[in-house]
Amino acid sequence: MQKIILSDIDKKILSEYSENQKPNESCAILFGKEDKVLDLFLTENIEKSPVNFTISNKQLIEGYKIAEEKEMEVIGIFHSHPNSDAYPSNIDKKFMQINPVAWIIYSGINKNFRAYLLETDIVEIPIEE
Repeated sequence: MQKIILSDIDKKILSEYSENQKPNESCAILFGKEDKVLDLFLTENIEKSPVNFTISNKQLIEGYKIAEEKEMEVIGIFHSHPNSDAYPSNIDKKFMQINPVAWIIYSGINKNFRAYLLETDIVEIPIEE
């Protein structure tokens, strides 16, 4: 994956969801095909933390089931950083190893989205519409 395609509508949904979840991080699973996001599955941050997020196993299983039913794949994990830049934390990097998909982060400070992959190191990829 060299890029991720995320529509303005999806960005609006994710940014509004993130703002509504403050002061805690928000999270979601992104469904699609290849590098194009086609659907969002907004999930609950069971940690209710401003610096970490965890999606419950129940919601993860539900997400993969929905993706399969819609004949899509899980192509991304989304979460917000309410009080910092949109760059993966050390904890994010650890979980990126377990979930080798695009990670999209929304900054509650800068109000921007950035996307990353973990290869041998963190690699930023462009977000296109």
